[in-house]
Amino acid sequence: MAVKTTKKTTKKSSGEISTKGKSLVIVESPAKTKTIKKILGDKYIIEASFGHIRDLPPKKLGFSPETDFEPEFVVIPEKKAVVKKLNDIAKKCEKVYLASDPDREGEAIAWHVREVLKVPDEKVFRIEFNEITPKAVTHAIEAYRQIDSDRVKAQQTRQILDKLVGFTISPVLWRKMHNYHLSAGRVQSVALKMIVEREEQIDAFVPVEYWSIDALLNKDGYNFDAELTKYKDKKIEIKNKQEADKILEALKKAKYEVDKVTSRESSRKPTAPFITSTLQRAASNKLGYGVSKTMQIAQKLYEGIEIDGEPIGLITYMRTDSVRVSDDAVAMAKDFITGNYGQEYYPAAPNNYVKTGKKNVQDAHEAIRPSYIDKTPESIKKYLTPEQYKLYKLIWEKFVSSQMASAKVKNTTVEIAADDYTFKIGSSKILFEGFLKLYNDDEEEDVEKLAKIPELKKGEILDLKKLNSTQHFTQPPPRFTEASLVKQLEEYGIGRPSTYAPIISKIQNKGYVEKIEKALAPTVLGKTLCKQLVEHFVDIMDYSFTAGMEEKLDKIAEHKLVWNKVLKDFYYPFISVADKAKENMDNVLIESDEICEKCGKKMIVRTSRFGKQFLGCSGYPECKNMKPLPNSQNQQQPQLPEQPTDPCSKCGGETVYKVGPYGPYSECTKCKARKSIVLKTGVNCPKCGKEIVQRKSRYGKIFYGCSGYPDCDFALWNEPTGEKWPECGSLLVKRVTQRFNQIKCSSKDCKYFRNIEDSQSGGSNDNV
Repeated sequence: MAVKTTKKTTKKSSGEISTKGKSLVIVESPAKTKTIKKILGDKYIIEASFGHIRDLPPKKLGFSPETDFEPEFVVIPEKKAVVKKLNDIAKKCEKVYLASDPDREGEAIAWHVREVLKVPDEKVFRIEFNEITPKAVTHAIEAYRQIDSDRVKAQQTRQILDKLVGFTISPVLWRKMHNYHLSAGRVQSVALKMIVEREEQIDAFVPVEYWSIDALLNKDGYNFDAELTKYKDKKIEIKNKQEADKILEALKKAKYEVDKVTSRESSRKPTAPFITSTLQRAASNKLGYGVSKTMQIAQKLYEGIEIDGEPIGLITYMRTDSVRVSDDAVAMAKDFITGNYGQEYYPAAPNNYVKTGKKNVQDAHEAIRPSYIDKTPESIKKYLTPEQYKLYKLIWEKFVSSQMASAKVKNTTVEIAADDYTFKIGSSKILFEGFLKLYNDDEEEDVEKLAKIPELKKGEILDLKKLNSTQHFTQPPPRFTEASLVKQLEEYGIGRPSTYAPIISKIQNKGYVEKIEKALAPTVLGKTLCKQLVEHFVDIMDYSFTAGMEEKLDKIAEHKLVWNKVLKDFYYPFISVADKAKENMDNVLIESDEICEKCGKKMIVRTSRFGKQFLGCSGYPECKNMKPLPNSQNQQQPQLPEQPTDPCSKCGGETVYKVGPYGPYSECTKCKARKSIVLKTGVNCPKCGKEIVQRKSRYGKIFYGCSGYPDCDFALWNEPTGEKWPECGSLLVKRVTQRFNQIKCSSKDCKYFRNIEDSQSGGSNDNV
């Protein structure tokens, strides 16, 4: 009888999850579940919250100074099914572990999940891990803790500040600038200001002419160049051609004698392993990846890649501002370096990059590094996409090199006297390569690129072969790239690792900034918006004020400031400024440089009800002339491969990539032969299994279709991410327009979506 009863109670319907004696682990991303499930085994059920599950209400502030800014949170409508599922499982499990990301955003997500779970608080625990490895995950389960309320309050304060700024300023801009798609954000507006100010510096720049003179010298048949640097032991400045010609005449008659030879040996230390900002800059400089692309690839490496049928997390958490490295990682690096390169490649004491006193660093984090140092890039290359391999190789080499011995370099400087003039030449020779065996920073001087010179001794006479004079002009400061903008934001203390990618994406998606040859340039709309914000919201647009607010958020997390007092101190002065702006801001038309060819009046930037910008005549409604914006963000441009790889099939010449009316193509620089390019997505068709590729419709609109066409007619209007929504099994796609910046389900019957910022930063609510 007892046996029958046992069988009856353990019987479960098809699809039901067995929960008896098990614990529930809730992570943010479904991509992590397989990796963690493999580590923890069958005693644990792994489920995802899919980022934030609650938010401030969309159509009102959701807080008030009368209630001490206590926020009102509501479940995001699209997450109600997720909440129900988590509750159904949590009620039946013995313990619930909240394993959202190890930062303030993750702490806040964990708190929100606990708030919606209808289970006793004593069976809910917070865990965190910096890498998805067996040791890190099992240690996190053992070292569970309670949710840190101070970190949650710091994150909620940021969320409230951002909602307050966007909710208050945006309606003012709508009315005064006649554009209901405009908005302003606490951090993004400051980033826009940086770009606009740089453009103003470029516009105001007046080039100054100057000249340089080089001498081609010879010793024993060995030619080398030296640069003119001094006249009568003072730095020389040559302002025009007349001065250059006069000096050339004098130098033709001079005797060239080695005056001084200086050699010294120096050590060149490796630099710290990557943090978020330095990874983004290095990926941009070395690989040509944008900030968002870098973070998306890094996210997949962190969450897990299938290797020999097992999902393995390859790197540590990629949103960090700390260069700290765990003792275990240091020990693994030592064993690897000494075993593969030799004892001499490891320093006498481990390299330490943590600086005391550095502001705004959450040092509980770790630097970005490989989770398993023995998984070298080459050993797992076949399991990675080309982009994943390149980024993983960058991270792996940077970390290993950061733990290696310093390079030893011999620097030689030679000064050559030519009567009253002095020429100079320098060279470097690597005596011991040390960390340079693996990695060399782009921003640092490459010791191998300096000139090779013969052995020279003081008093030796050199033969003059040729003199060259070259005209130059001083250059304006360059436009920001995504990488250099991140560096500037970091230097000013503005934003956090999780916000860099959303900041840059938003100001481009809103049409305030456009990319011109990989550089960020403000649009007419962006310049006009920035001007109004700077004039009427001085504090919000002030770099020091914005950075100071970041410091206050840090102090809230450290229990040194009271969160609602910080909000109160900000609220009343800000509301007073906003009220004045409503009264004093003039109505603004966003003028362009274009003239209407029909009536001769100025064309102005207008925005359609769907958020697309265009040029319309300022004489409307009498003149209804319209035309597209030049370099408009509304024009879809396919993403081209980074570099041509295949030579011309006809003549073997070099090929370049171009975009024509029917899409991208390669063109031979010699015979001009053209070949259309199929841009691959790396995502397989759910109908036939072949790869989905980028195509262009007869009307010029980009879409994504199966490469097996016409045998397979599967197609999508939006780019697939490669993920599937577990509830319905359909592909997820990116929906990026003026109005939307989302990842959504491709099924018409499924309404699931999440903001791209949620995917990149755990759900930043910093409104633009």
